[in-house]
Amino acid sequence: MRERGRTRRLLGLGARTGGALIRTRLGGQADWRALGEALFEGLSELKGPAMKLAQIMSQWDDLLPPDLAEELARLQRQAEPMPWEGIRRTLVEQYGDLDATFREIEHRPFASASMGQVHRAVTHDGETLVLKVQYPGLAEVLESDLAQVRRLMRLGRWFKVPQARLDALFEELAVSLRGELDYHAEAEAEALARYRERYAHLERLVIPEPLPEFSGPRVLAMRYVAGTPLRDLEQADHERRQQVATTLADWLTEELFTHGELHADPHAGNFAADEAGRLVIYDLGAVIPVPEARLTAMMHLLEATLEGDAMAMDAALLELGGRQGQGAPLSLYRESAEAVSPLFQPGEQDFGDVRVHRRLRDLSPKVWAAMDRLQPPADTLLLSRTLNGHYWNLVRLGARLDMHARTRALLPSATV
Repeated sequence: MRERGRTRRLLGLGARTGGALIRTRLGGQADWRALGEALFEGLSELKGPAMKLAQIMSQWDDLLPPDLAEELARLQRQAEPMPWEGIRRTLVEQYGDLDATFREIEHRPFASASMGQVHRAVTHDGETLVLKVQYPGLAEVLESDLAQVRRLMRLGRWFKVPQARLDALFEELAVSLRGELDYHAEAEAEALARYRERYAHLERLVIPEPLPEFSGPRVLAMRYVAGTPLRDLEQADHERRQQVATTLADWLTEELFTHGELHADPHAGNFAADEAGRLVIYDLGAVIPVPEARLTAMMHLLEATLEGDAMAMDAALLELGGRQGQGAPLSLYRESAEAVSPLFQPGEQDFGDVRVHRRLRDLSPKVWAAMDRLQPPADTLLLSRTLNGHYWNLVRLGARLDMHARTRALLPSATV
């Protein structure tokens, strides 16, 4: 990757998006589709921090204008793959003679992301593996890219996003990307092994086995597990989708409330369903600890929300460090509670019910208007983004879950 060329493209992208926002401000009419298309075209080739930022943004389905969210979501589905020759050089550095190590390596990746892409390979023993390969040259351009992305993020002020929140988002992005540069088995393979052992009792959950003997600084090898990506399950039969959704909810509940950890990369490409309808988790490159105090504070907020108690919601946000000054208008708290509470009524509730997320999306202008008073602390951004991402995964699956039964025993009032 040539650093100077990448910088020019990032600066050009900033100019195009900035120009679109100026035209919106002057003309009063936002062309979110055109802005999203410009972002897709510019970021899908750049990879790295800029693309990661767009993927994070694409998970804010409840806040972004639909046309913009749809274009950003394409970055998770249709990102331009790195040409094979660049990937091949990384593999040769890792393995030496590829023909001596593998019978076959597929040149076209079956998954591409911000920091790397995944290729299937077959050993001479006939075993099929997947090789998660870091894009070559990322380590050399990461800090330069981050500096340019920080400049690009200043455009967030046009959306009335407070500087403190922009800074917190940037720090989340920087920490995440610096961590992802380490593809050695020490980190992700350790997480894979730990999760395989910990969740072995969940028969409907599959976590691929890491293969340290084929892994190295820029390549993580895992045993191949076939599956249909979560994003492609929307047309599957209801029973299969329901089974996957139930497993996802069971796993997330145990992960958070029993083990105090969270798989923090919820985009749908990291999950699939195998032929038996089991949930497959492909990527454990981002696992974060969740302090008990943070989790308790979030449950205080949930309990206050379900009770429709605006004052208690404000107090819970203050406990979280998520509100400034006098807080948001009490009417916004009440409207938020009214939007969310239907999913927590007794009995199975339909996550595919468009009325719920339509109300959430309709609230987004009021949320943005109160952003100077609602500022999630930096250490909860990743947690909140992950839970929000999985909410939308459940929406896409059309899940029917009894969230009342799932959450009541976890609320603070039930534990005293």
